[in-house]
Order: sequence, then C-alpha cells, then structure tokens
Amino acid sequence: MKSLDFMAKKLAAGWLFFCLIYLTGCAHTSIADKSTPEELKQKALQSAVVHTELAGQYYQRGQYRVAIEEAGIALKSKPDYAPAYNMLGLIYMDLQEDTRAEENFERALKIAGNDPDTHNNYGWFLCQRRESRIEQSVSHFMQAISDPLYDVPEKSYTNAGLCILKLPDYDRARTFFREALIIRPGYALARLGLIELDLKRGNLETAESEIARHLKTYPATAESLWLAVRIAQASNDMNARANYAFQLQRRFPDSREARALRAGKVNHE
Repeated sequence: MKSLDFMAKKLAAGWLFFCLIYLTGCAHTSIADKSTPEELKQKALQSAVVHTELAGQYYQRGQYRVAIEEAGIALKSKPDYAPAYNMLGLIYMDLQEDTRAEENFERALKIAGNDPDTHNNYGWFLCQRRESRIEQSVSHFMQAISDPLYDVPEKSYTNAGLCILKLPDYDRARTFFREALIIRPGYALARLGLIELDLKRGNLETAESEIARHLKTYPATAESLWLAVRIAQASNDMNARANYAFQLQRRFPDSREARALRAGKVNHE
C-alpha cells in the first residue's frame, strides 16, 4: 500500500512539475511575444485551464490556500473564466465562508449562465447553507439536468431528492431518487437517498436491512456509515451504532460526518 501511495505522489509531483515548466516557458516567451491577438487569447485560456485544474487537485487534497492561489492565477490569465469562479465557490463553501462562496458561484453563472456543473454546485450550496431557499436550489439542479451534454444528471437528481427531504416532501424526494436510478441503476448515492427516506419516515426495519445490504454491496463511505450510525441510533441498537461509529472514525476521521459524530449531532440530522 505504501508503494502505491509513493507512486501516486511521484505521479502527482511529476504532473505539477510539468505544469510549472510549461507555464514558466509561457512566461519567458511572453517577454518578446510576437503572437497574434488570437494566439494570445488562446494562451491565456490554456493558462486558465491548467491553473483551474491544479486548483481542483489541491482542493481535493484539502490544500485550500494553494487551491485559492491557483484559481487566482487562472483569473489573472483570463478574468472571465467561469470554471475558476466555480472552483472558488466550492473552496469557500468548504471553508465555511458562505458569503464569498455565494459571490463566486453567482459570478460564474453571470459569465456562463447555462453551465450545468455550476448550477449543480450552487444548488448544493443553497441546499446546505440557505435552507429557506430549498426550492431555488432544486431549480438549479433542474437547470443542470436540462443540459443534454451534462454527463452526471443522476447526481443532480439525487441532490434534489436530498434537499427536498428537508422540507420534508417525501413523495417528491422519492421521485427524484428513482429518476437518478433510471439513468444509472447502481448509483450508490441515490440508493442511500431511498434509505434516508425510510429513516425519515420511521420505516426502521426496512432502513436497517437496506443499509446492511448496501454496505455489503458497495464500498463504505463516510456518508453510508454516517447513515448507518443514525439508523442504529433510531433503532436503539447500540452495538450496531458503536460498530458503525468505530468504522467511520477509523476510516474517515477528517470527514464532515466524523466531525458531526464527535460533536454529538447524531440526532440532529
């Protein structure tokens, strides 16, 4: 396992080194750059794309400061590059800087109003941080799904279902989850959504059997183990609760779900 991690780090380091060499080369050539205006625009776009992709990689690793810096470099190259604003929205959302997150999502949509990824991400932000605007969040998910080139409509259907559960509107949530499963029958998050629905409705026996089946079928995630903890708690099965809680803390100690468990929020979701 360590050797795999080492190789992954070497590959990541190699990629970053390549990008830096590439961008440094661009900087040197720009001193006496005789490119046409169209060529300069293309170079600026390429730089924005590379730095936004780097920001995304750092974001996935939780290296938020560097991710923000990379997104900033992207926007210096191309101030109207919507994906960089979308990335900043995600970063600031994770950092709990909600005003900045919302500003960046809105700037991204002002530039690229039909971008499905930004609609999905902004919808999720509104669902999580602006619960009085649940219906608006759903409209963003539906806008994402309406794009025929959007490659993960099942994700937005599932997000819509999870948000509608907060109202609560169980029938509508079930419809969204089932739409996701029509598109992708094995989609784990939609299946978890249906189990969450059983928990919310008090169908505890069904929820218990379904989460056990889910954990045997799919790799455990922080989301699935957190749901298992909450189902066990509601069923007053303290042995199962302890087992699921132990797995969550051991395997995903830095996750939002593990932090919620440590904060004693099992009964508050």
